[in-house]
Amino acid sequence: MESSLVMRCPFCQYTDNRVLESRSAEAGQSVRRRRECLRCERRFTTYERIEYVPITVIKRDGDRESFDRFKLLRGIVRACEKTGISSVQLENLVDEIEAELQQRAVREVHSYEIGELVLQSLRSLSEVAYIRFASVYRKFQGIRDFVDTLNHLRSDTNQEQTNQVQGEASQLEKADDASMFASS
Repeated sequence: MESSLVMRCPFCQYTDNRVLESRSAEAGQSVRRRRECLRCERRFTTYERIEYVPITVIKRDGDRESFDRFKLLRGIVRACEKTGISSVQLENLVDEIEAELQQRAVREVHSYEIGELVLQSLRSLSEVAYIRFASVYRKFQGIRDFVDTLNHLRSDTNQEQTNQVQGEASQLEKADDASMFASS
């Protein structure tokens, strides 16, 4: 085996180790392996990931940079602090966004598209996280920006509730119609 293909212990650099446990991670996008070095007997974790074609993010100023899932995760984690959203949920959210970007035929994406994907996801998870992320992403300048976003969020929520009530009423009507026909 070539030395460049060997998994080295991060503590003593020894090349012989054994796998203690393997499991699926990142919503099936990688394999997490728990290893033990056969020399120093310390344990460490490795990840085996699918190598994707790189995605280029076009920033607001026109600069381009490679998509960085950890940068995205950091921004989402900051918006979700003290909201009770678990780290597993946040990892899954980033996994879903990255998977959506990878499925696109175009390998360049504007940063605002990623921001909108995040906002769509946060909206259903936490209104507080949604507002926090929106305030940074949309560069709020003052209280007016917060009020406008809160009003927009409220009107969307009211519309969803109206649609839900109408859907439930429609289902009840269908159930009543079905019971009338069954009793005839």
